[in-house]
Amino acid sequence: MSNATDTRSPLAGRHALVTGAGSGIGAAIARELAARGATLTLLGRRAEALQTTLATLAGDGHGVVVADITDYAAIDAAFATAERARGPVAILVNNAGAARSAPLARTTPELWHDMLAVNLTGTYHCTHRALPAMQRARWGRIVNVASTAGLIGYGYVTAYCAAKHGVIGFTRALALEVAREGITVNAVCPGYTNTPLLDGAVDNIVAATGRSAEEAVATLARGNPQGRLVEPEEVAHTVSWLCSPASAAINGQAVAVAGGEVM
Repeated sequence: MSNATDTRSPLAGRHALVTGAGSGIGAAIARELAARGATLTLLGRRAEALQTTLATLAGDGHGVVVADITDYAAIDAAFATAERARGPVAILVNNAGAARSAPLARTTPELWHDMLAVNLTGTYHCTHRALPAMQRARWGRIVNVASTAGLIGYGYVTAYCAAKHGVIGFTRALALEVAREGITVNAVCPGYTNTPLLDGAVDNIVAATGRSAEEAVATLARGNPQGRLVEPEEVAHTVSWLCSPASAAINGQAVAVAGGEVM
């Protein structure tokens, strides 16, 4: 194993698995971790998107596995494949997620279940599978990509907010559980970010108000005191820092990447 404390490549020799790595924040995180020396496994449901991200990564030895995070058996098999190719997972970034909005009266049981399954249960599935190897190694980094919706409330997204609040609670509880084992568990909470996932929020504003897409984006940007959308790379840099050996004292935190929206 390469020296994992090398300041030029602080994650050299570490196997990092990133879920939802086919686009947006997940792809940016994968690129940042690879640039810092990690060997990546990209996990998601769309092989073509994962291969597109794979082609952008620095270094070699990276790979992809296709799986649905809501299916534990599929996750178990995917981790086994990744471990055979690249060794135990030392860094897990639970990034995969989905957002759907509706007033509570139109939040069907199916929508509720889907939001919790993808955003919360999927985080549990991947963490449950990755944790034993980290405990054996007495070193690990788990970073859960939550949302400012995990810290405050937003109207018309009760299911999504409930799931992301659950991710924050999960993060804090597990951080205490493994605090003496060389493992840290943290969350990052982006505000509205310039990714394909934002399109759904824009479409909802357009449908509800008749505004143009440009006006809808401007409305979302105004929620950030800096008056702009967050960029995926800004989230990725925060995740990368939380994965580094230098962040060993940072544990159980929910770091807002939102320009001051949440304090």
